[in-house]
Amino acid sequence: MTEAHARVLAQHRGLWLIEGPRLVPARGRLALTPVTGDYVEVDSGGAIARVLPRAGIVTRHAAGRAVREQVLAANVDLALVVEPLPEPRVRRAERIAALAAAGGVPAALVLTKADLAPDVDVARFARRLGLADAVAISSTTGEGLGALRALLPPGRTAVLLGPSGAGKSTLLNALLGEERQATGEVRESDGRGRHTTVTRELLALPHGAFLIDTPGLREAGVWDVAEFADVAALATGCRFADCAHESEPGCAVRAGLDPARLSAWRKLQREKAWVDERRAASGTRERLGRTRTRGMRTRNV
Repeated sequence: MTEAHARVLAQHRGLWLIEGPRLVPARGRLALTPVTGDYVEVDSGGAIARVLPRAGIVTRHAAGRAVREQVLAANVDLALVVEPLPEPRVRRAERIAALAAAGGVPAALVLTKADLAPDVDVARFARRLGLADAVAISSTTGEGLGALRALLPPGRTAVLLGPSGAGKSTLLNALLGEERQATGEVRESDGRGRHTTVTRELLALPHGAFLIDTPGLREAGVWDVAEFADVAALATGCRFADCAHESEPGCAVRAGLDPARLSAWRKLQREKAWVDERRAASGTRERLGRTRTRGMRTRNV
């Protein structure tokens, strides 16, 4: 017997905070490790018995050299890629948007601290990333919060993704209408806030949407890469169906895409190939290990 499905709100040292709210353990070794945003079944003993199939996920290559996937959030409808003004970093935002797209999650750009750059052309910045939706906001003045809420209708789940000090927790507090998340003081050296969020946590907004706050991403290594939408659209005009967009004649991608964005796309493709090679090698080692183990058991019988 299982109870009604519940949603994971946060993870805390081998325990999971689920709707209720209450902290529960997992029952044995699950096929999937629960993450924030998951829907789970809880058995009569009060433990998570199963993670239900996921819809949109945001995942990355876990920090370090080990070949390991880390799921940042599950069942997400929209990724809010957060970059702070006045000096947002295009390539970092581009990479984070690619992580979301690989899991089937559309992305929107959120430029924070708009009061520090009142003349920013947010639409132009978004076009450089191949994103349709973008908003510049100021949690201090309230600028842009209405436009951001319009991207978060009741029932939608979004995740905040960006570097430490970008103002994600301050933004979340503004949307909540209360000081729910801890925020750090701004450094005088660069005007950036200090890292404060230490776990991924799903919170309900007053108007009915859900938002997952996350720690700052120091590394955004790819685990899987979806085709850049603008690259895919331009590629339909290439002379050759298997065009690699390198030196082939009649390449519509090279002709129509910003060279810096094409270079970033190539870099992500190379990184994905590196991950795939190591995943394949790791799988081969595991299979060989299992084969040797079975052989030893057979000889000992």
